[in-house]
Amino acid sequence: MSIWIRRAYEAPTHNDGYRVLVDRVWPRGVTKKALEIDAWMRDIAPSTSLRKWFDHKPTRWAEFQRRYFRELRRHEEALCELAERVRSGTRVTLVFGARDTEHNNAVAIRNFLREKIEQWRVTAILRSARAAEFPGKGARFARSSATPEPSINERS
Repeated sequence: MSIWIRRAYEAPTHNDGYRVLVDRVWPRGVTKKALEIDAWMRDIAPSTSLRKWFDHKPTRWAEFQRRYFRELRRHEEALCELAERVRSGTRVTLVFGARDTEHNNAVAIRNFLREKIEQWRVTAILRSARAAEFPGKGARFARSSATPEPSINERS
């Protein structure tokens, strides 16, 4: 899985792949040309109230992630698009403006996506095993390759 994170104030590189700004507000002092983003997904940024509550305090990091993951589950379509890019081999770089490179929404989104992609992988393995176990009913238990992956809200 290739999900990178990069501060908006760092120069883009040719290795960044698909660059997505994941902040609700545009980073101060950075032009659109200098940022070189492919998309701005402000809807998946933390809510204003959550962002203000967190206040970039590392002691609140675990609780911030828990609350933020709950918010992220409401943005299934956008997150599925990012997850599918990662699964197809495209490098995705989540661009953020915060000074703290270890405790920010881009790190939380990367953690969330990794968790969901792993859940989907396990689900696919289980479906394949069920199809092999019940060959006459394989279509009933296994999805074809043309069928989309389960939604982010589905649990394993």
